Amino acid sequence: MVDYSLARRSAIASVRRGMLDTNDVCDAHPELLRAAKNIGEEIDIPCPICSHEAMRGVRYVYGAELKRNSGRVVYPREWLVELSESYDQFTCYEVEVCLDCAWNHLIRAYQAGRRFRKPAAPRRRRR
Repeated sequence: MVDYSLARRSAIASVRRGMLDTNDVCDAHPELLRAAKNIGEEIDIPCPICSHEAMRGVRYVYGAELKRNSGRVVYPREWLVELSESYDQFTCYEVEVCLDCAWNHLIRAYQAGRRFRKPAAPRRRRR
């Protein structure tokens, strides 16, 4: 798993110090905003740029094995479990988006699929 929280903190700090303009970080693509508005999951934190409570999380999956499902938004979360049980390997990207100011940032990226599932613990025999 790759966590992008340090990059997020750096971007926010750069905006607050005046080193970055809000237009540089509040630039969500219209399709990302549409996905966040219509099927994104609410995030219980205020936007770090505009302080509004309009934050949403969006999950995308990419992978050659996914074919037509590659690049799609994963909603609901149960669909991610279904994909993980059906495909050997793909990458999932989680993005946070503010519906008010268009702030967006990659939160984390990770590999998923059957190849990455933990094997079941061996069963112990009773004596």
